[in-house]
Amino acid sequence: MTALQAAGTLADDLAGIFGARLRAVLVFGTHARPHPRAVKAPVQTLALVDRLEYADLAAGADRAAGWQARGLDIPLLLPIDEFRNSLDSFPLEYGDIIAHHILVRGDDPFASLTVAAEDLRRACEVNVRSHAIHLREGFLLAGQRPREIADLIVASATPFASLIQTFALVTGAPRQSPPEVLATHVGRVAGLDRDLLARLLALEEDHQLDQSEAVPLYPAYLDLVQGLVHAIDGWHREGTPT
Repeated sequence: MTALQAAGTLADDLAGIFGARLRAVLVFGTHARPHPRAVKAPVQTLALVDRLEYADLAAGADRAAGWQARGLDIPLLLPIDEFRNSLDSFPLEYGDIIAHHILVRGDDPFASLTVAAEDLRRACEVNVRSHAIHLREGFLLAGQRPREIADLIVASATPFASLIQTFALVTGAPRQSPPEVLATHVGRVAGLDRDLLARLLALEEDHQLDQSEAVPLYPAYLDLVQGLVHAIDGWHREGTPT
């Protein structure tokens, strides 16, 4: 079953739960970004509704195991007004959804929505710094065990791809850029290894990593993220580069 087919069956289930209150169902995240190869990660979906109640959650909980069996992540269920009013609170996450999504059911809810450039820039900074902290803490928890280091890197692949997308957008890259374009742009702007960026972005597609590669990859990955932090520090001194 393809990602869109799985999302279509989810949309059918949600229509049965919400009825006329269901405004839109869409795929976002890994499966909505341009990739040259098939993606193995679970399919992320968003359902926007007029109103969300306990009974809706209870009905969804009864179907959750079936959704996951079809390769779907648990859907993000949101009242549409809550989404619109939270753009400044989650500019990176919701901005990525607006920029990269595939409509499965309903009308496109993002036609008139944009994330403020300053909100996006601030969120990009927060997420890059948070990603560095997460990688350090995760390594300590992994205890230098190769399999757990590999799992840490793979689990971080989608958040990393999202923050690279945002960093590239903030620094002037066109929307819907494929991974090779992102790697080239971010490598140039931030002075980072383009090939290493491309390898890390490919993990979002592969969603697996041999432990023998993980051990030497981790320090290079950490150094690259620290390089992004240094690039962002430069924004405060010189402005955002393009």
